[in-house]
Amino acid sequence: MTFTLKGPVLEGTLVRLEPLGHQHAGDLAVAAEEDRGAFTFTWVPRADEVGGYIDAQLERQAAGRLAPYAQVDRASGRAVGVTAYWDPRLWPGGDRLCAVEIGFTWLGGSARGTGVNTESKLLLFGHAFESWGVARVDLKTDARNERSRAALEKVGARFEGVLRRWSPSWAPGEDGLLRDSAMFSVIAEEWPQCRARLVRLLEARGGAEAPGAPTKRR
Repeated sequence: MTFTLKGPVLEGTLVRLEPLGHQHAGDLAVAAEEDRGAFTFTWVPRADEVGGYIDAQLERQAAGRLAPYAQVDRASGRAVGVTAYWDPRLWPGGDRLCAVEIGFTWLGGSARGTGVNTESKLLLFGHAFESWGVARVDLKTDARNERSRAALEKVGARFEGVLRRWSPSWAPGEDGLLRDSAMFSVIAEEWPQCRARLVRLLEARGGAEAPGAPTKRR
């Protein structure tokens, strides 16, 4: 059987990752307009563009290249951002997943610093390594995006270097240009240490109970 990239519901203490759909559009329209100053290097739709954004993500999903999620804050029940698995790579000559990237991630301003991003990474990494059995999870960001780079290092991803002119730029005024991409990863051998790090970060928040088993599927 050929591997099909399809992300299940993943539920933690702070956040529930739900497959993205138009039922999330209203909440995401609100989240997308919160503190847009943080989106300098990441394209985030305006409120009136969210419907088209979801359509585009679902088209990528239908092509087998993307498993998009809404990040739903469990306390309020509102979708506060998005994330995704994408760019799946199989073992040479096989049908088992070897590696996958986590990307297309953004959060509304009110959700930043709440632990939602940390727990989302715990859930996504956990499912990739423990259920799919991947050897590697990739992450990348604009090399100029110091905030994003610091966040990736904080959750335990290892910086691997900068690939010059690697990805389309999302910075204002740079349409049609390529950016330098800072590349990060977590490999299977590092996952236990990375998982412990993420759990400690969640526990340190105070009042948030880090999940003992990070993946729940239905």
